[in-house]
Amino acid sequence: MSKRSPKHRRPYRTTVADYCSAMERIAPTALAQSWDNVGLIAGDTTAPVRRVLLAIDLTSPVLAEAVRFRADLLLAYHPPIFKPISSLRAPGGGMDALVFDCIRNGIAIYSTHTALDAADGGTNDVLAGLCGATRTSPLEYVDKPGARECKLVVFVPQEHVERVAGAMFAAGAGRIGDYECCSFRGAGAGTFFGRESTHPVVGEKGRLESVPEIRLETVVPAGHLPEIVAALRASHPYEEPAFDLYPLKPPPAPGIGRVGPLARPTTLAALATKLRAATRAANVQFVGEPKQRVERVIAVAGAAGSLPFRIPLTPSDAVITGEIRHHDALTFRRTGCSAVALGHWASERPVLEPLADHLAKLTTGVNLRLSRSDADPFSPLIERD
Repeated sequence: MSKRSPKHRRPYRTTVADYCSAMERIAPTALAQSWDNVGLIAGDTTAPVRRVLLAIDLTSPVLAEAVRFRADLLLAYHPPIFKPISSLRAPGGGMDALVFDCIRNGIAIYSTHTALDAADGGTNDVLAGLCGATRTSPLEYVDKPGARECKLVVFVPQEHVERVAGAMFAAGAGRIGDYECCSFRGAGAGTFFGRESTHPVVGEKGRLESVPEIRLETVVPAGHLPEIVAALRASHPYEEPAFDLYPLKPPPAPGIGRVGPLARPTTLAALATKLRAATRAANVQFVGEPKQRVERVIAVAGAAGSLPFRIPLTPSDAVITGEIRHHDALTFRRTGCSAVALGHWASERPVLEPLADHLAKLTTGVNLRLSRSDADPFSPLIERD
């Protein structure tokens, strides 16, 4: 049997793993809150992905739609599994049965939740944008777990600097973003006194020596540290090269929530009306006076909780969120700050469309659709004559 020619090969298909990588670029899982469960919840990473359905929640209607759509992957913004479970069984009325049915139908599940809330251009940026906010900044910053890089400082005779630097670069040192061979070099003098058992390359043993040296600094990925240190030792002219290692703390990452001034100040009632139209929220409530002037917004999609209280609130501020606890509403009243509660689902749903647009640019041959069955679990009151 003859081999197929290149023109007859099947076109490349995006896999579940590719989709996870794309989501990691959009909303890194490291940005998620510690209590959250984000990333691939269920699925075969090698399976192809041709159709993706995006929804806020995994519900029975959403699952039925995913099956009709022949989806290979469901992006469920809220994780269907938060805590460890002991079994997956169907039929049943619990979330375990829905997850089981997804697996049975070959539908992978990916959840992004608070990772997308914190990501640049994510849930809270979209919500703040609907308000007309400008120059927004995170409401909080969080420390990234673990030091993934070190700074290596080594002292080298000037004539050997390029050889030592080149060896370390070849082993993986000196990479910052898209730049390679990054280093800093400063001149100085190194001193040493070699005992009788030593064999110094420069100077003599039994005498205090002072040698012109270059302080060579570079960044080192923690995972490549053994190879880079080995390259340093092999290329350095000294018997015992002097070098230091400093663990580097990653810069703080943006947390959830956004705060920023409005391009045009407005009233609380006008802002609430604008957001109701933009989000199609069925149950909008607000705290404050309708004619209260709003100059700055604090956007926290979902449930605001205590996040807005991490910054000083003023009467010209409005907290925009999904749901507000009773006693937090009383606190807003006492501070004079206003607030708008759009409903948990309604405050998060607007992010799905820009997320789909972003995913379309990062994946190949994937049909992305926003779920039409995904809905607010609360229904509006219908007044009848």
